[in-house]
Amino acid sequence: MQASQELEGQIALAQQKLAQGKLEEACDVSSQLLGQADLPPKTRVELLYVQAVTARLMADIKGAEALLTEISDIQPASGRVAQERGLMAMADNRPADALAHFILAIRYNPGLLQSWKRRATLHAHFGHGDGVKLCEKEIVMLGTLPTELQMAKTLFHEDALLKAEVVCKSFMQKHPKNIDGMLLLADIATALGAPEEAEFLLASAVEFAPDEPRVRIDYINALKKRQKFDDAFAQANVLFERWPEPILHKSLFAVESMQVGKHDEAVALFDEVLRELPDDPTTHVSKGHALKTLGQDEAAIASYQKATQINPPMGDAWFSLSNLKTYRFTTAEIEVMENAIAHPAAAHTDRVNIHFALGKAYEDAGTYDKAFAHYRDGNEAKKRQIGYTADAMQGELQRQRDICTADLFAKQGGKGHGAPDPIFIVGLPRAGSTLIEQILASHSQIDGTLELPNILSLSHKLRGRRSAGAASAYPQVLHELSAAQLEEYGRGFIEDTRIHRQGAAFFTDKMPNNFRHIGLIHLILPNAKIIDARRNPMDCCFSGFKQFFAQGQEFTYGLEEMGRYYADYVELMAHWHAVLPGKILHVQHEDVLDDLEGQVTRILDYIGLPFEPACLDFHQTERAVRTASSAQVRQPLNRKGVDAWRPFEAYLDPLKQALGSHYTPPQTDV
Repeated sequence: MQASQELEGQIALAQQKLAQGKLEEACDVSSQLLGQADLPPKTRVELLYVQAVTARLMADIKGAEALLTEISDIQPASGRVAQERGLMAMADNRPADALAHFILAIRYNPGLLQSWKRRATLHAHFGHGDGVKLCEKEIVMLGTLPTELQMAKTLFHEDALLKAEVVCKSFMQKHPKNIDGMLLLADIATALGAPEEAEFLLASAVEFAPDEPRVRIDYINALKKRQKFDDAFAQANVLFERWPEPILHKSLFAVESMQVGKHDEAVALFDEVLRELPDDPTTHVSKGHALKTLGQDEAAIASYQKATQINPPMGDAWFSLSNLKTYRFTTAEIEVMENAIAHPAAAHTDRVNIHFALGKAYEDAGTYDKAFAHYRDGNEAKKRQIGYTADAMQGELQRQRDICTADLFAKQGGKGHGAPDPIFIVGLPRAGSTLIEQILASHSQIDGTLELPNILSLSHKLRGRRSAGAASAYPQVLHELSAAQLEEYGRGFIEDTRIHRQGAAFFTDKMPNNFRHIGLIHLILPNAKIIDARRNPMDCCFSGFKQFFAQGQEFTYGLEEMGRYYADYVELMAHWHAVLPGKILHVQHEDVLDDLEGQVTRILDYIGLPFEPACLDFHQTERAVRTASSAQVRQPLNRKGVDAWRPFEAYLDPLKQALGSHYTPPQTDV
């Protein structure tokens, strides 16, 4: 603790010297500290930033850029880095580049007052009247924000969450009903994995300030994060009815309409927005998502393409095109993406999205070396943003095996909520779960829903909020839950998911990560069915590696991580089969390809339903499908995905080694 405090003091000294203009002294202090071994990444970022600013002020632009690049390798989406690059571009008389960097800086960190001021100046220079007005509004707002909240806001956006929380809570103790403080503290709570706290804070803020739309907007987003889609929709409806003038409110209402399955209504609302803002790329992308979910792929493509034409660096639009799986990029589109990704002011998220889109484009063209390079670069860029480690995940899954024993299920058996409605389809992403869901949703007595996050949210709730280094209460807490609690959690799952159903007796939940929580599922819903969707490990893992999952599948961002996760998954599933014999049905994707009717009959027998021919014609089923496989499951069964990894085999040794005994070399070449 003392060493940590001394280090913090030295960092503060370096920052103080910089603020005083004592550049050489600031550089000396930070250089000495950087020479220490095993510095935490965030500490290293602070020291490198001091050196980068010092280098810029001493006109060492080349040195400053090298330091900023090093920071970006640790913290890719840094507003301060983008701001520094903007300042260097201004010094170099490159106003257009400077403006692009300041816009990016604000995108990463909206609390950077200097970037807003510089951006306003540059908008005035280029004659952008609307841009100047936007900046002036934000400058006034930030200028009226209390100093403590300005500091907390900057810390929050630079990922110093615990420091931001301390500063913000200190302010809130003195000003308990300050709306700006409540909103910021809710953002911090969400980032720290405490969504219940965020929801409570924002519900209170709405009560204290019912006539402030921005408060209700944050509340809607908090409800959505907690999967309370019906409540979020109701709040969006209030927002839209009370303040219909701002186009943002109509857009938000359209998005929330999608969340509750009102996709046709959402498309109509997006069209209304586009009549007022025809060149808004975000709305074109959102409309594309709604159309894709409805199976209107050609119309979705037109919406995504329009967004790329309006804003060529818009990664979300490019990736959405590639994520249709059936779309083929033109040579001209590939060139636009390559140019966009090379622009120094391209946002980190846009770069990641475009890397994956280019990977798909080059793979379709048979240029496998370029395809793999982009898949690799996209994954590595995303991995730098997260704290995932294969060792930590292995430990988490091992705890499930250690704690969720046969003794647990004997002790807690006969409890929970007795509803037989849910059919959980678990496994790894890209393992064929969407195909199984589409087959089952074609049955008259089964509703297909979504990848429902309710079980993951419950497991997170049971973990409890804990300090760094403290052990999680979950899954140990499963031994301690009462019969009433288990019944309440099971009933709550049924009630909370009812909004996604259409009235059939059964419904699917195809959240793949639920395999980690089969013990919890069995205790709260003992009559639920569980299907383990499994696929050839190389096909499954490489398909996951080249699919960009924006969140929730952190293990996919590296070949070794992907292989280790697959092996750990197989071990945990073996445990569940051993302690819950007969509970889980294993369905192998390749068996479905070889014998569709036989496997469909087997699955329906397991559920206890009669065979229906419509399940064989699953590709003709008209329903909203909201996964990466939505276009594929609307096609007849095919073997296109089998051995799709083989053209990339030269690059996949880390995956093979991580899979270990689960990797079996193919018998013949393709």
